[in-house]
Amino acid sequence: MNKDTIRQISVVVALILTIAVNIMSNALPFNGLTAPEIADSFDVYFVPAGYVFSIWSVIYLGLIAYAIFQLLSAQRENPRLRQTGWWFVLSCAANSIWLFLWHYGYFALSVFAMLTILISLIVIYQRLGIGRQSVSSGERWLVHLPFSLYLGWITVATIANITAFLDSVNWDGFGISAEIWTFIMLVVAVVVAGLMAYSREDIAYLLVLVWAFVGIGVEQSDTSQVANAAYLAAVIVAIFVIIVIIQKFRQTRRPAMATS
Repeated sequence: MNKDTIRQISVVVALILTIAVNIMSNALPFNGLTAPEIADSFDVYFVPAGYVFSIWSVIYLGLIAYAIFQLLSAQRENPRLRQTGWWFVLSCAANSIWLFLWHYGYFALSVFAMLTILISLIVIYQRLGIGRQSVSSGERWLVHLPFSLYLGWITVATIANITAFLDSVNWDGFGISAEIWTFIMLVVAVVVAGLMAYSREDIAYLLVLVWAFVGIGVEQSDTSQVANAAYLAAVIVAIFVIIVIIQKFRQTRRPAMATS
């Protein structure tokens, strides 16, 4: 068995174990609490409504498609998959560890686990050349799309994880209200979205942020200034999506016009 085959099998095994741990964490659940129940226990505003977490089903379906695609013999020596396979295994390990840390109240350590997932996905995203390299339609739909969705969600989850940790240690926010901090975090997330729209034209990544921001608005409907800020952030990112779609449409029209 050569190194490429070991990597391909490791990706599949790592994903299976991660999905199993995720299912058990909420089915048992670990420490008698589900992940949404723990999230609701914090007095923070950067938390979306429970239905938003259903995006994990879409992410995992995409990752299953990726795991099967990279397992194909034709993809064994794919240089991009070679450069990212072990980083994905690392992200899976960090994902499983995060669940144990989160459910058993080790929130400071959970931030480090979440950052490990985030960094792993950023490396994968860069090495896959998402939004920059021309690849086959199979690789675009079965590899690029799943990781765009995953990175988009983990971007939001990292911010939420850090805010939850700070609440757990009763951080006073330097005297700034929780509402203002939520507004600041939304601004940061919108800036990141703008950079991704400009540099990568990644519609899937942007749509995940729209989904999350609308969910925050729904969850925080009793606090109008937070809900309105979240909805405004969703609208701004949605505008980024429209701009990217227009740009892509113009790019596809140019070759046709050049040959006419």
